[in-house]
Amino acid sequence: MSAPSGTPGRRPVRRTLLTVLATLGLVAVAATAATTPADASAPTPPSGWTQVFADDFDGAAGSGVNTADWQYDTGTSYPGGAARWGTGEVETMTSSTSNVSLDGNGNLLITPRRDASGHWTSGRIETNRTDFQPPAGGKLRVQARIRMPDVTGAAAKGYWPAFWMLGAPFRGNYWNWPGIGELDIMENVQGLNTDWATMHCGTNPGGPCNETSGIGGSTACTGTTCQAGFHTYAMEWDRSTSPEEIRFYLDGVNFHTVRANQVDATTWANATDHGYFLILNVAMGGGFPDAFGGGPDSGTEPGHAMAVDYVQVLRSSGGTTPPPSGNRDAYGTIQAESYDDRSGISTETTTDSGGGQDIGYIANGDWALYKGVNFGSTPARQFTARVASGAAGGVSGLVEVRLDSRANAPVGSFAVADTGGWQSWRTVPANIGAVTGTHDVYLTFTSGQPADFVNVNWFGFGH
Repeated sequence: MSAPSGTPGRRPVRRTLLTVLATLGLVAVAATAATTPADASAPTPPSGWTQVFADDFDGAAGSGVNTADWQYDTGTSYPGGAARWGTGEVETMTSSTSNVSLDGNGNLLITPRRDASGHWTSGRIETNRTDFQPPAGGKLRVQARIRMPDVTGAAAKGYWPAFWMLGAPFRGNYWNWPGIGELDIMENVQGLNTDWATMHCGTNPGGPCNETSGIGGSTACTGTTCQAGFHTYAMEWDRSTSPEEIRFYLDGVNFHTVRANQVDATTWANATDHGYFLILNVAMGGGFPDAFGGGPDSGTEPGHAMAVDYVQVLRSSGGTTPPPSGNRDAYGTIQAESYDDRSGISTETTTDSGGGQDIGYIANGDWALYKGVNFGSTPARQFTARVASGAAGGVSGLVEVRLDSRANAPVGSFAVADTGGWQSWRTVPANIGAVTGTHDVYLTFTSGQPADFVNVNWFGFGH
């Protein structure tokens, strides 16, 4: 659990390699929307998936967690482990129901407190089980519906809620991080409307996984902020693909993917050839908050809880699952790598502001599909995309928007050529015909040359 940051990927020399990678499927189990009630049971597993663990946190108000499933981490470190939990945080973790309790309405509350002397306490729990991993050729999905502590600005200084996993060999050793692997499904600091997801692995500092930052990406909560509403945070570990993938989702939309071929085979094996256990906690202070202004300080407000509606772990022996079901806001930022389907493109880590991934290796005839984009009743008339190009002189093409079918005429487009490099980003606007209602949006790409001509990081619409 440390401050993640995106690490630029190296653009492969040969497009044929990316053609192979482009055959990888992007699928996600449907997630519970942020607009559902505060107490919503863990969803019924889709066809082909089996639930192997779940906790709906049903119980009497003020009671603790079920210790048949969870154990409390207490104090300021694991026994014999690194001080201050290895991250520099300042609180003492307790098993007190003032820090960790059920609310009586189907939610777990982890609440940081500050006493009269200024000392912070909080809560950290982890599953007793350490065997969560996908079967050979199958998938593991770990998800939780969470409302981050409802505090922002100066009052949130130092808050660090998280939902994450550690490799089983860590338990009892406590000094073999990050080689045994860490998967941060959700991290947040300082009350920002941002969800960070990260894989940690390799050696520290530096190494193949850029430690202590790790291989990370981030995205914003939409509809309601991360603090104001419940959202579903998920990780899908997929051994049915080649290379193996670990994908991170916010409300069913994939915004960050780590692939086995991003690191050497030994590093990947050391991080993944074993089970994992799950952790929920709210830290105060430490390395990640320090990167965003520090804290906590005298202006930080204690008593704001992270609320967890449910935690669920699913396994699949293989096959496919439904893609994200849409419900995208046309006027928000649509991450290009969150496609429901595509042809001829792949994803890569971006150096653009905010990190994460872009779609690239895009040439004539390629396309990407984004289902269920809601334009509302006031017509959208503008289209904006964040693009980059390292195309050779004379190579250019069109980025086009089509609705509901690739065979339909574009409602708008813009031309793009070399911007100075494949990670040299520009925001390009275009006018489109008036669009209302909800549509499947296709980005299609047309060029008079066969060469790659554009990368896309994100796009959106305006009135």
